[in-house]
Amino acid sequence: MRNKISFLILNSTGSSVRNFNVSKTHLRIIGMGLAVCLLLMTFVFYDYFDLKKILVSKQQLEKKVVTQKDEIVSQRKQIQKFADEITTLKSNLVALHDFEKKIRIIANIEKPDDQGNLFGVGGSIPEDLDSRIPLTKKHNSLMREMHEQAEQLDLASINQQQGFESLFKYLEGQRNLLLSTPAVRPSKGWIASRFGYRKSPFTGLREFHKGLDIANRIGTPIISTAGGVVSFVGVKGNFGKTVKINHGHGMVTLYSHVHKVLKKQGDTVKRGDTIALMGNSGRSTGPHLHYVVFLNGIPVNPAKYILN
Repeated sequence: MRNKISFLILNSTGSSVRNFNVSKTHLRIIGMGLAVCLLLMTFVFYDYFDLKKILVSKQQLEKKVVTQKDEIVSQRKQIQKFADEITTLKSNLVALHDFEKKIRIIANIEKPDDQGNLFGVGGSIPEDLDSRIPLTKKHNSLMREMHEQAEQLDLASINQQQGFESLFKYLEGQRNLLLSTPAVRPSKGWIASRFGYRKSPFTGLREFHKGLDIANRIGTPIISTAGGVVSFVGVKGNFGKTVKINHGHGMVTLYSHVHKVLKKQGDTVKRGDTIALMGNSGRSTGPHLHYVVFLNGIPVNPAKYILN
């Protein structure tokens, strides 16, 4: 009886109904079976939660992969857009270069020798970038070409800037030259004597008249025929009261026989500024202006410079 354990099952009235005898060996086997079952269930639950964790991680990874694919597609679209913008920028630079050449041809302005072609000495215009590569393909070659053309466009922009700067400098010089060139009548009136040989009104002998005489009433305004700086104000021998203006570029104008000077030496004047009033000072046969134009110190015909 030591190796057996008795189990007595009672009914609801407390009287004995059935009696079981189980050996200790069977109890150990049953206990070990329960322990094994519990251990197996533990592993099952562990594997279940581990698999569930792996599944969640897999879903997150798949979502991340989808997101990265979308980002790659978006980035490749941007690369294609940048490629098109590089092509457009190149076209605009070429158009500006052609516009500069057209201006130089019209104005007969030669390009400086130190300025080469738009894309460097001997450089040709790069071919347009092909941005129609499928989004599923790698864009490495396109990016490499974009990088190369970006460097070429940088050089082209520098060359184009130099071209426009030299053109602007030349035109600015021409503008200053035009502003410094006598181009209008110095006063209203009629021509009393022209540039060239004539009979002297005082001696009757043949002499060379170095200027242009314009006759009118005393007090008629006299204007500067170009921009410049008043270099002389005073009496100049037989020419009487005189104003001389230095216009630069070798151009000088002289206004003599004036009645009153309205500017002083050192004043800056513009074309059209009133500088004096017509008079009869010095040796003169009547009120008039003796107007002389000097080019590099030599008197030239003023009539050639009067455009109005």
